[in-house]
Amino acid sequence: MNMDMMPQTSILLWILASATMISAANNLRNETDRLALIEFKNHILDDPQGVLNSWNDSIHHCKWQGITCNARHQRVMAITLRGKSLFGSISPHIGNLSFLQFIELGENRFYDEIPQELGHLFRLRTLNLTENQLSGEIPVNLSQCLELKLLNLNRNKLEGKIPVEMSNLKNLAQLFLALNNLSGGIPPSFGNLSSLDAISLAYNELEGTLPVEIGLLTKLTFLNVGKNKLSGRIPSSVYNISSISTLGVNTNFFYGKIPTNLGLMLPNLEGCHMSGNQFSGNVPVSLVNASKLEVIDFSRNNLQGQVPNDLGNLPNLQWLNLGYNRLGSNSTGDLSFISALTNCSSLQTIGLNSNKFGGELPNQVVNLSFQLTQLAIGGNEIFGKIPLGLGSFINLYLLGFELNYFSGIIPSDFGKLQKLQGLYLSGNRLYGEIPSSFCNITSLTWLDLGDNRFEGKIPSCLGEFQQLTKLFVWGNNFSGILSPQIFASYFSPTDIILSYNALTGPLPLEIGKLTDVNTFSAAYNKFSGEIPSTFGDCKSLEHLELQENFFNGKIPLKLASLRSIQYLDLSLNNLTGNVPWELQNISSLKYLNLSFNDLEGEIPINGVFGNSSQIILDGNVKLCGGIPELNLPSCPFPGNKKGKSLIVILLSTLLPMILILITLTYFYLSYQKRHKRNVSFEDPFRVNKILRISYRDLHLATMGFSPENLIGSGSFGTVYKGKLDGHGGKLVAIKVLDLKNTGASKSFMAECRALRKIRHRNLVSILTYVSSVDFRNQEFKALVYEFMENGSLDMWLHSVTDRKLNFYAKLKIAIDVASALDYLHNNYDEEVIVHCDLKPSNILLDSEFTAHVGDFGLARLLPKHARNSLEQGTSSTIAIKGTIGYAAPEYGMGGDPSTHGDVYSYGILLLEMFTGKRPTDDAFVNGLDLHNYVKMNLPRKVLSIIDSSLAPGEQNEDCVTIEREEIIETFGGNENFENWVISMLMVGLKCSATSPKDRMNMNDVIRELHQINDSIFGDQ
Repeated sequence: MNMDMMPQTSILLWILASATMISAANNLRNETDRLALIEFKNHILDDPQGVLNSWNDSIHHCKWQGITCNARHQRVMAITLRGKSLFGSISPHIGNLSFLQFIELGENRFYDEIPQELGHLFRLRTLNLTENQLSGEIPVNLSQCLELKLLNLNRNKLEGKIPVEMSNLKNLAQLFLALNNLSGGIPPSFGNLSSLDAISLAYNELEGTLPVEIGLLTKLTFLNVGKNKLSGRIPSSVYNISSISTLGVNTNFFYGKIPTNLGLMLPNLEGCHMSGNQFSGNVPVSLVNASKLEVIDFSRNNLQGQVPNDLGNLPNLQWLNLGYNRLGSNSTGDLSFISALTNCSSLQTIGLNSNKFGGELPNQVVNLSFQLTQLAIGGNEIFGKIPLGLGSFINLYLLGFELNYFSGIIPSDFGKLQKLQGLYLSGNRLYGEIPSSFCNITSLTWLDLGDNRFEGKIPSCLGEFQQLTKLFVWGNNFSGILSPQIFASYFSPTDIILSYNALTGPLPLEIGKLTDVNTFSAAYNKFSGEIPSTFGDCKSLEHLELQENFFNGKIPLKLASLRSIQYLDLSLNNLTGNVPWELQNISSLKYLNLSFNDLEGEIPINGVFGNSSQIILDGNVKLCGGIPELNLPSCPFPGNKKGKSLIVILLSTLLPMILILITLTYFYLSYQKRHKRNVSFEDPFRVNKILRISYRDLHLATMGFSPENLIGSGSFGTVYKGKLDGHGGKLVAIKVLDLKNTGASKSFMAECRALRKIRHRNLVSILTYVSSVDFRNQEFKALVYEFMENGSLDMWLHSVTDRKLNFYAKLKIAIDVASALDYLHNNYDEEVIVHCDLKPSNILLDSEFTAHVGDFGLARLLPKHARNSLEQGTSSTIAIKGTIGYAAPEYGMGGDPSTHGDVYSYGILLLEMFTGKRPTDDAFVNGLDLHNYVKMNLPRKVLSIIDSSLAPGEQNEDCVTIEREEIIETFGGNENFENWVISMLMVGLKCSATSPKDRMNMNDVIRELHQINDSIFGDQ
């Protein structure tokens, strides 16, 4: 229509009509927004701050709290309800707010999935849902929000893979998906997001490598992929992003060397987080070029070498953590860089713990920044005194000097550290009393003074430390009584370890105020009196250790009220009376040690008492009853008055007869003694009085289980040489069980059972055992043996040394080992003992080269009628581990343990001794083994296969001669030498026959070996 031709009134009517139509359309769209918001509100189940109270019909929805509309169309463009504690789900109707550009719903309690309908919001620029409880996967439809610049889904419960389609968001500048449960890999297509300047994927379950395409993000300033399962090398392209200010790749499985030019490639670096990986190499000197650096965290890697002094030229450095590496060289000068760090005036944290730093701590350490809050140098080899002046660090809240060689006293100015929360001084050589100024550090939450040489009383002022949760003073020389003031009503720690000191007197009754204590150990002290019944008020107590003290009286009945107790050790005291039956009702109790007391009466059979592996009752000779596995005598009479009266009547009747019998026996034995000559014997089952040795004794004997005293290691533990100062300086071998190995405890029990009664000159003599806890309150088990000066047979057979065992030395050792096996198999009256792991490393040689068979960790005790599995005709479901090459072939097919198996191992041992070849030698391939190797070369080629040290003409002064030196000197030239060697090898072949029925008996073995010996030396 031509507007010029229309009447003026018509034009006005047309304009009014158009305006009405536009207004109606806008009202319709506004109503759509209002309804969408109403649905959003309907999905909110809790609004504790009442922020949605304004969402009603009394005011326009554009004025509702948290809602912003555009001025032109009055359409909703922003929902800003961050941090309002809203609880509910996000309504799918939010997708109808077509003008929405900003969604700020972070820091609430939204749950359920993120609606797919958000993909309809093509104008959306910001989506911030951080710190909620949203679950499910990231909606793929978000890839349709092409205007999106910020996506923050941090701190939710999202799972699944990161959608590859997100690479369509070309305008995305910031992507935050940290602290979820996302899995899979990082999409390489992220390299297409050219606008990205920040990406955080930390704290997820992401796997695979860091895509090389990340290096295409040239605007990137923030990259954090820490706390995932990523692996491989960091792509060099990432190091080329010179704009990066924060690099976080910590706690993954990355490896490779940290580039030496890192600081040159990333000059804008402010935070470098690379801890918890497998990076190697040195700390880059080039870091000084990144002059903006504030955080350097290279901890928990494999870095080595020295720390550059140049780090002191970083003016903004606040955090330096190099802990848990291999930095330093255990020598003086390792810590010289500390002097340079005094230039870093903003330094707050220094972590150097668990490295190889040696030498003294420079006195310049006291000149570090007064802003210092953490100083951790534990786990090194630093010696000398702790410098005076550390008290000037008034902001310090963590000070860790543990596991070094510091000596001297605690500096008195430590009392100035009134903000200190954690003080770790354990494992040093500090001595003296705790200074009185120490009582000023009332902010302490963790105090560890263990394993030093402190003395005097434990300060009673510790009871005023209201925030103290961990108190460790074990392994010192603290003495005197324990003040009741320590256990004040406001003193509420969770762990108290007082063990291995010289504390005396009774434990205060006030100990019952420790309502939050989880672990209490006062073991290995000199406490006396009765065990406080108030322990029963410690409702959170899980571990109670009072062993090796002088406690007397009865076990308090109130201990049965400890419903959380798991570990209870009252052993090695003077406790009397009955074992409370109420203890069997504690369902949480998993370990109970009451051994070596004077307890009496019947043992319960339920609860912890129903499992022999969870209870120890040794050394209480008056106990009876219990489950059969405890091997206690049955209780002859019930514990009631009627039974007691019956006992009295019987004793009064039988006592005269008993006295008469004793008198007659005395005269008979006297007669026998006068009429028998040279009658003497040693009871092979006599048990020597067991040595009472504690963990602390072993710790001191081995200088803290120093590597210098390490003798060897095996499947179930390590062996140390030790000197027991408290037992005349006796040299011992200490086998420490590795309790992380699931078979170690079974090995411990097997060895104890096997060695508890047997006595033979060719068996290793066990002196005692220790079943306790170490200084860190971890379970500890060890066996203590007589020390064998000449080590193991394996060492003499295969170590690189000029000294070798000659023929006679090996013959003598062979006879010794055979005698030990013959005793175990045939002369031990009660049971047959099968060793199950005979090999050279388990044969030890004393100062006279007498052989002793040891390591009964896999031994089996069989009844006499079950001497070998052939007689049983069955197979075992329990695998015999043994050792490859020495274990009998039938064991590999499930055969039962038997004496035949030991004979096979002995045969292989003989062949190894005289050929010098292990059964696992690399030469044995394609079906060839040691047995067949010897067999195919006998008798004609015998001299070509024997150990070279045995060959005629080689018996020189370097060979170890045991005795009969005049014969040994000409031994190699004897014309019968070849026949003697053949005879020895033939015994080995007969013993190592494939079929058990074809093997020799140890009786026959000993007879043949003695015949060989007699043919050499006659009747000498």
